[in-house]
Amino acid sequence: MSRQVDILGRSPGILRLRELALQVSATDVTVLITGETGSGKEVLARFIHDHSRRAAKSFIPVNCGAIPSGIIESELFGHEKGAFTGAILARKGYFESADKGTIFLDEIGEMPLETQVKFLRAIETGVFQRVGASETISTDPRIVAATNRNLHQAVVDGHFREDLYYRLRSVELQIPPLRERGSDILLLAEHFVREFESKHGISFEGFSPEATELLLRYSWPGNVRELRNLTESLLILERGKEITTDILERHLVQRSRNKSLVHDPARTEKNELSLIYGSIIQLRQEIGEIRQMLHQLLPARMAPPQLLLPGPATPAPSGTCEPDTTSSSGEQTVPLDELEKRSISSALVKFGGNKRKTAQALGINERTLYRKIREYGL
Repeated sequence: MSRQVDILGRSPGILRLRELALQVSATDVTVLITGETGSGKEVLARFIHDHSRRAAKSFIPVNCGAIPSGIIESELFGHEKGAFTGAILARKGYFESADKGTIFLDEIGEMPLETQVKFLRAIETGVFQRVGASETISTDPRIVAATNRNLHQAVVDGHFREDLYYRLRSVELQIPPLRERGSDILLLAEHFVREFESKHGISFEGFSPEATELLLRYSWPGNVRELRNLTESLLILERGKEITTDILERHLVQRSRNKSLVHDPARTEKNELSLIYGSIIQLRQEIGEIRQMLHQLLPARMAPPQLLLPGPATPAPSGTCEPDTTSSSGEQTVPLDELEKRSISSALVKFGGNKRKTAQALGINERTLYRKIREYGL
């Protein structure tokens, strides 16, 4: 048996994840692993397999997103000789090869709907048919699936079967992104350094204190995979010399030219609020255009309907407690926070309460949206 895979990390989220993974390893329950791209979903799947009673059998990883839709059924379930053009021999599929072992289906959200029907029946009954065959085959693989997509939203959008979704997520394990794992970043970097020193025969002088600090502050959009690839590049291209801040920044910029090097939640929220205010201003401009159009279209004796969001809010005079909400033209103005509240409320109504679509439309993340919803009592 090959060496067991372990989950590296001491952060609370990873320790809890490891504990849960060990619990489900002792069973045959179907597991759905979720997390951002590069966060280590296959490593977690292998960990579950290695600590299960199936560890002596095969672990079959399958990337559903990398298999063309026209042949994915054949890849999963196999085919008989002559089943289609080019099928000169009968062939086992991944599902059959994983009998008594574990099949890991990465990017399960990319599986075509027509294949999902046959796959659901196979995992519920343990029997399937090869493409072009009439007889059934029995098999007993452990199912571990993974995705970086929101499968619940895919179900709502009609892109993923609801019955398969609930069948897969008997247990759901979510891997935290690397930027939320604190000193695990340094632990993983040290692990990768040792791996590549041995692999390439290079002695590494390490990171300067300032570069180490930058490693901790970087946002890691590619997660553990990005850290691993960066470590190997640094050892090879810098020939093992000490990595300073200048060297590290140069490599990071080359990898993410359009991304912020440092994860700064305060700055991110400030930018998002600016986007909200920008949306409000654009909305006011559009309403102004509608007003002007109504004045031109309606007869002179008919007054145009009153529309919300008139002129911008004016600051309160010094020495008063209440803001002056009346403009010089006599129109009632609205404070900026009220405009923000209306903008968010309007978007929520437009998208039927869907927080993800609302956040996307406003140009903010869902965390900020939820906070604003609580703040305004929406």
